[in-house]
Amino acid sequence: MTNLAAVCIAIALPSVVTWLYFFQAEGTKSDVQVVIFGGLKVSQFAFPILWIYFAQRKELQWSFAKNGSQKAGIVEGLLFGGVVSVSMFVLYFGLLRGSPAIASAVDPIRAKVAGFGIDSLAKYIALGLFYSLIHSLLEEYYWRWFVFGQLRRQISLAPAIAISSLGFMAHHVLVLGKYFGFVSWQTVLFSASVAIGGAVWAWLYDRHRSLVGPWISHLLVDAAIFTIGYDLVRSVWAG
Repeated sequence: MTNLAAVCIAIALPSVVTWLYFFQAEGTKSDVQVVIFGGLKVSQFAFPILWIYFAQRKELQWSFAKNGSQKAGIVEGLLFGGVVSVSMFVLYFGLLRGSPAIASAVDPIRAKVAGFGIDSLAKYIALGLFYSLIHSLLEEYYWRWFVFGQLRRQISLAPAIAISSLGFMAHHVLVLGKYFGFVSWQTVLFSASVAIGGAVWAWLYDRHRSLVGPWISHLLVDAAIFTIGYDLVRSVWAG
């Protein structure tokens, strides 16, 4: 298998994983869904390490920015993540909250949360912390360090950013389509936003040679998503 084939697999794999646990595992018991989700995610995030170590036969190497660039990357990541998070809150609480565009997605979102066994506020907070702190870092390692990094070794910056960001968007399209419909304006808008976010994070990684800035930025966005998600599902735990 060539490096290009490995990158193509890495781009497609998250969409396959999402299709399996979001669509095919739906309706199974919550503990079964958790096991399926965990197993698929472990397989996905293990792929880059296994490919580099066993196929390329290279030692894993992480690039570290110089101190000044590291700080600049963190500041830029904080600024971008902050602007996106505030924009999300303004859009949701100012315009979309309670609207038909959002109301149609509430029941499917609640069903998915229940399917993962999240039956209390404490469990929801734990899930939000996991996604915001850990899963966001794993996605940055997967999409920016591996997918974008491998592409960057073979093609120029702009197409590497474009391809990796569209790949990053693809599995989010499945999730958004599940909740809002695949031809809705919500899915189009939010999917495009994901691609833009991925492009900015790839640019930050290329600029500063560090995942810290993109990770912090990604962390803030995921925390905002879970904050909005709480507003959508909190009535389940009322009383």
